[in-house]
Amino acid sequence: MARGNQGINDQLFRTRGRNAAENRETQEEIRRRQIRSWIILVCVALAVGLGIHFLGRYGKGKEIGLSKLPCYSNQNVTPFRDGLVYYDGASIHHLSSSGMIRWSFPAGSDVKFTVGPSNMAVWSGTQLFLVDKDGNATYNESMEANVQFVRVGSRYVAVVVGDDTDPKMIVKDMKGGQVDAEQEGYSGLMILDAGFYGEQGEYLWTLALDVFGTAPNTILNTFQVGKMNYNEVSLGENLTYKVVYENAQLRVFTTQQVYTYDYKGVQDTNATMLVYGWKLIDAEVPERGRAKLLLAPTSQTSSAQLISELRVLEGMNDKRYTLPTNCVGASIHKGNIYAVSQDYIYRADMNSQKFFGYQIPLPDGVEVTAFYGITEDGKMLLASGETMYSLTLPER
Repeated sequence: MARGNQGINDQLFRTRGRNAAENRETQEEIRRRQIRSWIILVCVALAVGLGIHFLGRYGKGKEIGLSKLPCYSNQNVTPFRDGLVYYDGASIHHLSSSGMIRWSFPAGSDVKFTVGPSNMAVWSGTQLFLVDKDGNATYNESMEANVQFVRVGSRYVAVVVGDDTDPKMIVKDMKGGQVDAEQEGYSGLMILDAGFYGEQGEYLWTLALDVFGTAPNTILNTFQVGKMNYNEVSLGENLTYKVVYENAQLRVFTTQQVYTYDYKGVQDTNATMLVYGWKLIDAEVPERGRAKLLLAPTSQTSSAQLISELRVLEGMNDKRYTLPTNCVGASIHKGNIYAVSQDYIYRADMNSQKFFGYQIPLPDGVEVTAFYGITEDGKMLLASGETMYSLTLPER
């Protein structure tokens, strides 16, 4: 009997030992599951945190400021220095990039204007005003014939007057003193555009179209202001629409190719590049080094089209970029490419083809419809219908 009881006790002891071991295994498994759960929760929290950080960078941007401007998109809004100018039908107003009015110039009705680095020109009929950066008129006289257009440089202004096919080019200093003039060389030509170049802005290029020849022909003339001399280059029948000065060279854009000429109009044939199907939309020209030339597909540069691709020429380097979404405009500022869509602004470093996106803090239901350029202090001018805004460019 005693031995029977002993056997029962041994069996109970073994059973309790197995139960204790199983309980320890169960508790260990529970602890392992708890640890795994905590690891998963930590990973999820990190992922959410990184996602919020990324979305904050991608979605809301880095302190992107948006200011509504007291002007309308149909008032010839133009970037000027660290602000903008616009014409309300009676006066030209200069605003800071945040919308604060700095000065107003009483120009009268039915006038046109153009800006340069630090001065601007205003004209109507034969009347010409030259205005400095503070809104003061430095010249106010009547020209000998109706003014066609004016181009403003750092030292001089080029004024084209007279009939379309019998124009006269007059060069004045910023106070209106005449320093050069040319008419005979433009007989039978229509002057299309002009611009100053050189370290001191002492040279002038012009583009003119031969309208009486057997075939269309665009002519590039280069002048040294005040020296009464010029060089002439025939560019052929392809439409020439832009000239950019960089690194002691003139880059001449046609609908087919980019040609390169020196000061005297001598072509560098090794620097010719094919640009058929692309149009120059912006250029950033540093004081030293190569210009950055931004192009978009020609078919996408009309006001009714949206831009999906970009191309940058820098010297003989040629890069292509695909935008994250269709955009209403694009520009180059301080070595960065910026493009703006209906609700996002995109930035890409020139050395990278990756765009970062930042949501524009627009009011609900408002979308960007047009792009008007970038001011010197890094504000992008945008429109939503007639309403104008200035947007702080996102930092790196």
